[in-house]
Amino acid sequence: MGLSEQLLTANNKAMVVDDCCKMIDHQLAAKSGMSGMALKTAFAALKGIQPGYIPYIVENLLPHFLTALDPLWNQGIEKGDPVAYLNAHASETADAMLSITDARVKHTKRQIIRGTYEKFRGSAKKHVEEAVPELVKIVDKYTKVSSNQQISSL
Repeated sequence: MGLSEQLLTANNKAMVVDDCCKMIDHQLAAKSGMSGMALKTAFAALKGIQPGYIPYIVENLLPHFLTALDPLWNQGIEKGDPVAYLNAHASETADAMLSITDARVKHTKRQIIRGTYEKFRGSAKKHVEEAVPELVKIVDKYTKVSSNQQISSL
């Protein structure tokens, strides 16, 4: 069973999306300096597209992100600790996730989205790598919830 099937069950999906949105907000709040201000401004612009836009995007991208992370997570399971493995391989984790957004942005018709993404793509890997520990905690939390739900349904 892949991460998407484990995390995005009917019982968990809204909570996973909410936790991911909180993670994004936390990561943005931690940014400082000129680049942090620019990133915060960019996210404010994206939020201004329509109410609930960021949760909408997270909900739509999350299954693809989780599928992209499956091979790394499985390697981590084989090594005995998927959380430590993804944290130790933050660069590969970021690359897997950015491959999804890179592909999606190529097909978007909304210029504000494409322009904002292209403006920040050069520094995106660093920001995603910094978010990996918090993201992995979310994944770990809900894989454990999913395992407990499976056990209790037996």
